[in-house]
Amino acid sequence: MAGKKAEELRSARWFAQDDLRSFGHRSRMMQMGYALDDFMKKPVIGIINTWSDLAQCHTHFPERVEDIKRGIWQAGGVPFEFPTTSAGEPLVRPDVVEIVAGIAAMEGPQGRPEVSMTTNGLGLAKIAPALKEAGLARVNVSLDTLHPERFHEITRRDRFDDVVAGMAAAHEAGLRPVKVNSVLQRGINDDEVVDLTRWAVERGYELRFIEQMPLDAQHSWERTEMITGHEILASLRAELDLEELPGRGAAPAERFLIDGGPATVGVVASVTMPFCGSCDRLRLTADGQLRNCLFANGETDLRGPLRSGATEEEIHALVHECLALKLPGHGINEPGFLQPPRPMSAIGG
Repeated sequence: MAGKKAEELRSARWFAQDDLRSFGHRSRMMQMGYALDDFMKKPVIGIINTWSDLAQCHTHFPERVEDIKRGIWQAGGVPFEFPTTSAGEPLVRPDVVEIVAGIAAMEGPQGRPEVSMTTNGLGLAKIAPALKEAGLARVNVSLDTLHPERFHEITRRDRFDDVVAGMAAAHEAGLRPVKVNSVLQRGINDDEVVDLTRWAVERGYELRFIEQMPLDAQHSWERTEMITGHEILASLRAELDLEELPGRGAAPAERFLIDGGPATVGVVASVTMPFCGSCDRLRLTADGQLRNCLFANGETDLRGPLRSGATEEEIHALVHECLALKLPGHGINEPGFLQPPRPMSAIGG
């Protein structure tokens, strides 16, 4: 059973082999986001996934970069968020610094963007200073355990030390705060709640525990195997003093001061304590489909219109049309909920 759980966690957060087969020969996923502040009277943060076809030669990357920048520019303004999915990895792109620099230099109604990136951290130690110089503001790094042997079981890679070194390099380069994303699974790593928190606090990182969501490639998610936000908070409160921070706004994480602060820990309880009413995110998939919810089954094509020369007004209209169809909730807790065909690794989280 433990092996099966580890396989589910590994598939959802590191490899996405099924997704590579389903979506053709594509490289790891990268995403960037943008804000739209002319719809529903509030900004909308988007997450854009840009996979590049492995069948294309390396010299085609610059064309893809221009596609990315044009899509962001025509879809809205700033600020930007620049994450990847848990199973994707932006640092495998040879032009990642160029992309960060290009997006960070954009000007919009609200000024220049804040650019951030989510990574598994494997290549971060070598490139963190260059990313900082290019305009990257901060990084999110996925780490589910402090035990190298568990790390190997979950990821099938003996690279724990590389991930830890990547975080340290990012912190040293000024990519702060370094945010650590951890997903807990029953019987795998649910005994590390407090240890992970203390480890992060000691290093000046900000830890965020994320409930496992029904977005795995195998569609084998089971609610009983998920460690809930309430369970996480109970484990933390058993050994630490937590004080809820007000003013969460549209942020996905509910944050708490630890032992009076200033260190904090966050809990993203998308399943058991949804925050759909304040969600301000859009997602553009690897093949150019705009999604108004992580769990949406419907999508709006943007890549086709962009590559066929659609005007800025036409792109805006498509984005607004997508937003207008956004449902009031994700429906996970409803009897008729259907998991979207795309897993997290093909959507962007």
